[in-house]
Amino acid sequence: MSVVPAARRIVVKVGSSLVTDGGRGVDAEAIGNWARQLAALARQGRELLMVSSGAIAEGMKRLGWTARPTELHELQAAAAVGQMGLAQMYETRLAAHGMRSAQVLLTHADLADRERYLNARSTLQTLLALQVIPVINENDTVVNDEIKFGDNDTLGALVANLVDADAYVILTDQRGLYEADPRRDPAARFVEEAVAGDPALEAMAGGAGTAIGRGGMLTKVLAARRAARSGTSTVIAWGREPDVLLRLATGERIGTALVAATPKLAARKQWMLDQLQLRGAVVVDAGAAAKLRDEGKSLLPIGITEVQGEFARGDVIAVRAPDGTELARGLANYSAAETRLVARKPSSQIESLLGYANEAEMIHRDNLVLVQPGGAAGP
Repeated sequence: MSVVPAARRIVVKVGSSLVTDGGRGVDAEAIGNWARQLAALARQGRELLMVSSGAIAEGMKRLGWTARPTELHELQAAAAVGQMGLAQMYETRLAAHGMRSAQVLLTHADLADRERYLNARSTLQTLLALQVIPVINENDTVVNDEIKFGDNDTLGALVANLVDADAYVILTDQRGLYEADPRRDPAARFVEEAVAGDPALEAMAGGAGTAIGRGGMLTKVLAARRAARSGTSTVIAWGREPDVLLRLATGERIGTALVAATPKLAARKQWMLDQLQLRGAVVVDAGAAAKLRDEGKSLLPIGITEVQGEFARGDVIAVRAPDGTELARGLANYSAAETRLVARKPSSQIESLLGYANEAEMIHRDNLVLVQPGGAAGP
């Protein structure tokens, strides 16, 4: 199965060994190569997000260190110094191809906290709408455990979940996944395609990364499993393969494809249906109910007649018909308190009523699933 050709939104992750000159700082030629390929894909109408390692290696170079430090404060200092050079290099190289870029620094905490998660999601989606390529890295300067235990393979998967990516491409210094370590077993069979999340894959993967990078094949297999939870399929490929991104986009089979078992939209909707405890609900009028049920429209504040319970922005809530039966479920764009203020009002008044406007919809149709008798998802 070709994962990338049909993908419109793609997260690309490159490891330290691919963006640094053997650990001697940022490799301008390598980043220029990635920038050229990203720009070519963007001109095809695709949306690209780059998760890039390399900040600590660049910081080590600028500070004159030849060995990776072990003390947390030294790692954070190296990251702070190196992030300047990494961002500058991406900006320069992407601009040379007519592309705008933005630096986004995240921690796992940003994606665990609901409000910060939604803010990060909104920021990234806005950048993509503006045709800006976000260059994303962990905020190693301020975190504690991410440097020691974290890895950008996992961060890339979380970003793929965050923006509902169609494909996640992990570029590494290995060809892909083998059934056994090819360094120890030359006869090990190469895995061209498998289902992401298959427990057998974790048994196949193992070993650590290079002295510069921190990840290994196991982290990539686990990252693919995480990405698959939102329906994103993953490709693990050798990053030094000529024009690897462009060739993947044409359908060429390169590396290992770990395919999500559930399509992207279906995965999110099934997750909403699986929520056993809902924090609240909104009751809608007959007109809104018909638009949701018969036309697949988004839910607008003007169609809401009652707000039940206390929920926060981003919570899964029930949508009830006038008779009280559950009609649908979806992700709320506004809290219960905010919804009470905008209910029965046109979307044009949201900003004046709240002082800001996140979205015109209370629940966007992409984040809404109809509930049929028995709890099944509607079309």
